[in-house]
Amino acid sequence: QVKLVESGGASVQPGGSLRLSCATSGFTWSTYSVGWFRQTPGKEREGVAAIDSTDDTIYAVSVEGRFTISRDNAKNNVYLELNSLKPDDTAMYYCAMDEGDLPTLRADEYSHWGQGTQVTVSS
Repeated sequence: QVKLVESGGASVQPGGSLRLSCATSGFTWSTYSVGWFRQTPGKEREGVAAIDSTDDTIYAVSVEGRFTISRDNAKNNVYLELNSLKPDDTAMYYCAMDEGDLPTLRADEYSHWGQGTQVTVSS
């Protein structure tokens, strides 16, 4: 059973930084993709960044240059480094995973999801 657990969310001031972690387990695929998404109440879930098992990455325009996705293959962890945070980055952040080397920001391409971790950017 595939399991994803996010951590690292917090309240920070504008301009601050955070590192979110997504601990993955239970999968047996030889290739996979992991995406980070965020959602605020009343809005659709938005794809932020994704990475596959070849380290190919993709970013949303709104975060490119500020956020960095990476993975630690040995630990089966995927990270999202958030820098130069803005109040608009406030959201619940989720990681998602599915089989195949096709990093995508489309939520409907992922079958497995974590419970989320809250990021709040406020002065």
